[in-house]
Amino acid sequence: MTGYDRPGEPLVLGVPRAAFRPSPIFLALVALFVASGVMTWNRYGNVGFDVFLFVVSGWLVSLCLHEYAHAVVAYRAGDRDIAHRGYLTLNPLKYTSPLLSIVLPVVVVLLGGIGLPGGAVWVDRHAIPGRLRHTLVSLAGPATNVLFTLLLVAAVAWGPELGGPLEFWAGIGLLAFLQLTASVLNLLPVPGLDGGNMLQPWLSPAYRRMYDLFAPYGFILLFALLWSPQINRVFFGAVFAVGDALGLPRELYQIGYALIRFWES
Repeated sequence: MTGYDRPGEPLVLGVPRAAFRPSPIFLALVALFVASGVMTWNRYGNVGFDVFLFVVSGWLVSLCLHEYAHAVVAYRAGDRDIAHRGYLTLNPLKYTSPLLSIVLPVVVVLLGGIGLPGGAVWVDRHAIPGRLRHTLVSLAGPATNVLFTLLLVAAVAWGPELGGPLEFWAGIGLLAFLQLTASVLNLLPVPGLDGGNMLQPWLSPAYRRMYDLFAPYGFILLFALLWSPQINRVFFGAVFAVGDALGLPRELYQIGYALIRFWES
């Protein structure tokens, strides 16, 4: 359904069309991703810095699309106000805060090579009927990471036959690994994370109250779990096993990780 709020201002289901337009920040990230990919392909200047820009900008683009997927499914499921909150513009600054949405995930990528979940989309759960729809809203983000993982692994599998420098494909391999780790992390049944939120609507009232109590501390819980050597080994063992099964070469994303730390070379 469309209409007009004022002359020249079209509406979609009562929402201005501007609420659906990609933000300049997101478009700038996409432009940086493409430009740094071209720079990496041509080994322009410091190739390590090129790969750094390529991987970081690509990762930030994927974070925006992850949160956008949550927002789109929530909008389609009944939460129309999500458009007014700016979540459908792909602006990373709308997803909680710049610290959680941009800075922290990038720092974790550089320090640990892990695709940490970024910001969050606030959804009006009361506007969405049915438990299945709530689960689909939570599933949309991780499903985006899984899709990116498969596409990037396919690119690594067939792309090098087209030629191009090792550094470019190492960057693609590292992006694939980051998407894989993000897929696994987001699907963990941890309160407050997407995996836990997928299960929350199906819990009994007593367990749901307990879940809601721990949900605000999901990020801290995740760090505590990964800090444990035993759990860390299990987590990365699972990630490496899935990567090997998909045909993602370990040596490729390890080269990519070494390249993005260009200041060490």
